[in-house]
Amino acid sequence: MQNSTKNLRVLMEMRPALDGFYGIPQETRLLYGVLSTLPDLELRGLLQMSKRGVRGGVYGSAALSEAERVHRFARVVVSLKGRSALDWKGDVAEWLDNFRQTWRLRFGAWTGLGRIPLGHFETRYFRDFIWQELYGRSLPAADREQVLHSDYRVCAYPWRRMHLVGIERAQVLSRSRYPVLDTRGLDVFVAQTPFPGRVSRGTALVVHYHDAIPVLMPHTISDRAFHQASHFQAMAANVRSGAHFVCVSEATRRDLLSLFPEAEPLAHTIHNMLPAHYYPAEPEPERVADIVRRHLHGEYEGKLRGAVAGKTRLYRLSRVFGNEEEKTAFYAHALGPDARFILMVSTIEPRKNHARLVEAWEALRGAADPDLKLVLVGHIGWDYQTALEGFLPWIEQGSLFLLHGVPADALRLLYRQAVVTVCPSVGEGFDFSGAEAMRCGGVVAASDIPVHREVYGDAACYFDPYDTASVVEVLRQIICSPDAESLQARLRVEGAKQSARYLPERILPQWEAFLRDLNG
Repeated sequence: MQNSTKNLRVLMEMRPALDGFYGIPQETRLLYGVLSTLPDLELRGLLQMSKRGVRGGVYGSAALSEAERVHRFARVVVSLKGRSALDWKGDVAEWLDNFRQTWRLRFGAWTGLGRIPLGHFETRYFRDFIWQELYGRSLPAADREQVLHSDYRVCAYPWRRMHLVGIERAQVLSRSRYPVLDTRGLDVFVAQTPFPGRVSRGTALVVHYHDAIPVLMPHTISDRAFHQASHFQAMAANVRSGAHFVCVSEATRRDLLSLFPEAEPLAHTIHNMLPAHYYPAEPEPERVADIVRRHLHGEYEGKLRGAVAGKTRLYRLSRVFGNEEEKTAFYAHALGPDARFILMVSTIEPRKNHARLVEAWEALRGAADPDLKLVLVGHIGWDYQTALEGFLPWIEQGSLFLLHGVPADALRLLYRQAVVTVCPSVGEGFDFSGAEAMRCGGVVAASDIPVHREVYGDAACYFDPYDTASVVEVLRQIICSPDAESLQARLRVEGAKQSARYLPERILPQWEAFLRDLNG
């Protein structure tokens, strides 16, 4: 490591920011944004794709004209956005290059020799692309100039391919090993998940560790065989190499140490931070109907399972109307200023426990509040069939609304206006939605799992996520018990205090101290 009188040179993996919106992609953007404000830190991002190679970039020190440099940088942009071959000859060339990459990775993993080269990418000609593609979905426009100040490194080799060579070696020798990333000249490399590679001598590997769900709850994830094996084998290799783990919650840290107790001295806890978009605001009930209507899911063609696996079904995820006037009148009535609704914000996938919430909501409507609506915000993930089929009758009736692509300013209003935001997941690493709702002045009910108790504290009411009656009772207390108003008021006050713990100005000093310790 370099001495403390020089700037710390940090490379940060940006791959998740290219792959999604919420969760790890969001935290990747937020972390890069706050670290970029540290004056004694030279921050660079690593551009790499999960399943495709990245073409272009400048490698080595060969003299190039400015036009040729820009051309190579532009090829990076093209490949990050999709297909980069012009015709069948380009497809053949890419296939041959992929073949060569695979064998080079295998050679590095099996022999320990060689390094994966990192190219250079300059931001100055491609500021719009970098902002829109990497940061614009999570950072406020005020942060734009700050995050566009730095340049990037390029890894041409796909992340998934790097994982596969490590898994192959483990299948033969019962121990994974990965090729070396050429990080010479860098002090720290921050990966966003267990990383399928080693770093050069003199570089510290830091794994920003979000959860152990691929290992401890593999039945809830997508592409189970790959994600379980890749997560475990890379994590085991990272532990053996002496990597530091920065866990997003103490619950996540405990899960890590239950698997690898030897990592205890190098395992730290720094909570996730909340986006600046979320803050206390006055209710605006008159906007709810328009927000819901504008961001409804339409039709979704989903794959079927079981005996009809491979076939598809068209799911109609919003109510059908005879004409525009009928549609306008319906939403004005169903979600007018006096409407009461429960809110859940999460991808549609098994771990999030949508089906349990729908059961509890149905029971609560039948027993106490027949006009209570349910608003679900989230993209459709995996193993969604049971959940979607449970939604459909209520969608057509006009009581359940499934939204996606809701921008932060609109989501902030939904958090504030909902009678309660529910976080019913059976497993999490942090769970943004409850903390975001608290920050917006909302009320939160959550599953009684360790990470929720840790992150939400006394600012939420808790229920058993496996017991519908428990969910119903907690929601009844919050929504329609005699002391519901006083309970809601208490939760709002506690929520404001609890969520303040995750503001960037509280989290950044923890990261700064951690990085300084590495540099010491």
